[in-house]
Amino acid sequence: MIISLGRRRLFSALAALALGVTFSRPAAAAEKPADFVRQLGSQLVAIVNSNLSPAEKKQKVLPLLQQDVDVDAIARFCLGRYWNVATDAQKTRYLGLFHQVLVNAITDKLGDYRGVSFTIGATSPVGEDKAVDAILMRPGQPDANMQWVVSSASGAPKVVDVVGEGASLRLTQRQDYASYISRSGGTVEALLNALQRQIDKHNTVAGH
Repeated sequence: MIISLGRRRLFSALAALALGVTFSRPAAAAEKPADFVRQLGSQLVAIVNSNLSPAEKKQKVLPLLQQDVDVDAIARFCLGRYWNVATDAQKTRYLGLFHQVLVNAITDKLGDYRGVSFTIGATSPVGEDKAVDAILMRPGQPDANMQWVVSSASGAPKVVDVVGEGASLRLTQRQDYASYISRSGGTVEALLNALQRQIDKHNTVAGH
């Protein structure tokens, strides 16, 4: 599905980070990219393992995502060249929808990662950003190697991509979005309507 942000792989990786970093050493500060990734994970896992209801956990996770994940930058990247042809109204609507899809997908996936462990490795440059190596250990499944790409372009470190199995997940999503728009008459509005339908469907299911 084109609304999955890399067929939900980026969202799944974010969820895995939330649950996996509980096994890592707590960070005293977040100046370094590796410490930033640890600290974000520690905050998320405290929410995930709490006794809050799913709705309350979602409300707690949202400000962390807004603070530590550059959702707008990821959204603009995923829309690719169509960002430049979208109207101001479409851009505003798209960013709002993208935020909702991201939060829904992460909160839906959190329960899938019980029992994992997550270790932080070396940090390397990726253009002007930094990539933090990590290994996700999952019970009964092979270890997953990944890189968390952290940017400080906004003045503070923020997650802007996850690279898994050698593939950039935001690039995969951009390709999915472009393919869907191309198949739908080349209009951004078609993608916006598809995102809205996915959100409406999610809300309907969640309300039952």
